[in-house]
Amino acid sequence: MTLTWAELDDQVDSLSAGLSAAGLVAGQRVAFALANSTTFVVTYLAVARCGLVAVPMNPHSATGELVRMLADSGARLVVGDSTTADALRAAVADQETAPALAVDGAPAEPGERPYDELLAGGRARVVSPADPENLAALLYTSGTSGRPRGAMLSHRALLANIEQVAAVEPPPTRPDDVVLGLLPLFHVYGLNAVLGQVLAQGGASLVLVDRFDPEETLRLVAERAVTNVPVAPPVVAAWAGRPDAAELLAGVRLVLSGAGPARPRAGPAAGHRGRRRRRAGVRAHRGAPVVTTTLTSGALAGGERPDPAAVGGPLPGVEIEVRDPCGSLVARDDPGQVWVRGPNLFSGYWPDGAERPEPDGWWATGDIGLIDRYGDLVLVDRLRELVIVNGFNVYPNEVEAVVAEVPEVAEVAVIGVLDETTGEAVLAFVVAGPNAVSPDLTEAVSSHCAARLARYKRPRDVTVVDGLPHSATGKVAKGRLRAQARRDLVLP
Repeated sequence: MTLTWAELDDQVDSLSAGLSAAGLVAGQRVAFALANSTTFVVTYLAVARCGLVAVPMNPHSATGELVRMLADSGARLVVGDSTTADALRAAVADQETAPALAVDGAPAEPGERPYDELLAGGRARVVSPADPENLAALLYTSGTSGRPRGAMLSHRALLANIEQVAAVEPPPTRPDDVVLGLLPLFHVYGLNAVLGQVLAQGGASLVLVDRFDPEETLRLVAERAVTNVPVAPPVVAAWAGRPDAAELLAGVRLVLSGAGPARPRAGPAAGHRGRRRRRAGVRAHRGAPVVTTTLTSGALAGGERPDPAAVGGPLPGVEIEVRDPCGSLVARDDPGQVWVRGPNLFSGYWPDGAERPEPDGWWATGDIGLIDRYGDLVLVDRLRELVIVNGFNVYPNEVEAVVAEVPEVAEVAVIGVLDETTGEAVLAFVVAGPNAVSPDLTEAVSSHCAARLARYKRPRDVTVVDGLPHSATGKVAKGRLRAQARRDLVLP
């Protein structure tokens, strides 16, 4: 489906009227598990327009995950599509106080409300004036480090972040841009840095894509004359090795890639990937969605390229500090916990605002990072993923970088587990590449780590797995690996 700006505005008005006619009032929660689609965009904007609280959920969530999010948020209405209807029906049936269910693109069952009926709610504009601090959205965390929690985002925070990104010079999104909408809209990166920027520009176009296929998505970029490509790092990696990438991406003005902890390039495999990426013409700017970007890098101001390990400087209006465990600032190039301050910050976790920013506005992110010589942020690891072996800090990202040097390793994830002798121990999960030749990959990894790492940093165990679990934005879901490790360590 294609919508003009005027048609979008009309549909948002109609759905707002339909939601109000259904008895929903400002402050109540509306959950939705929808693919990247015009239905998602219309639903999200209509919920915001009439002062309700949006609860976008991963459409690929298991029924049990949907049950927990619906129960936790207390949603009064949940919207699904043909791909999520069955899972939502099962989740709603499990609720003590069941929310109403509306389904788009599939026949409504008895007791359900057809989405088209809500969408035909009327033409009268329903706008609920809201205090900027009123809750606008609950975004549930990916659960990569534990049980998903609802991050409370106010109208102030969402709008401030859109304005901060738009204030970058030159602006990442321009009114004449055609933007690829591949990032999941239920995640803050897709919701604010992609959809929010297109909405703010009033003239840009958004091409929505729900599933990434390296070949098909590249062809779509060329066919739709896409100029702006915000993606997750695995997408850049998938395109970098394609011989047709340079031609199909010829019209792209800007590639923006969210980034996690940096891994220094090492070994011939990494160097080869880097050469292919340059030949393909794909130069991606990086960032930590959405507080830093290499578009504001201090290196650019000096006429240099940002450090490959950096995620850039802070957005306009955002402050960043790196502190030690006592709260004192650390020296430049020394790692510590990253603290952030700005009007874009969330209001804490639902429902009571737990772990909200400090009264002075600063918030401890849980990320370990450092400020480099250009004033750019370099992410090192997650504080909760830090492994302490015999009192020494082990950063999983450092160990992962060494394991990745083994040619037969396609992917690796490192976690810490309890150990009676050392307090914690390092575990590595590896995926064998298609050209693996070592008869014992675990031995190859262990031998390489013995040559490259201090004893306390070496993995105690190396487990070869068929694949690693990932979140919707491409991050390895280490919480699931920890759960697996705990199960494996339980004696029969």
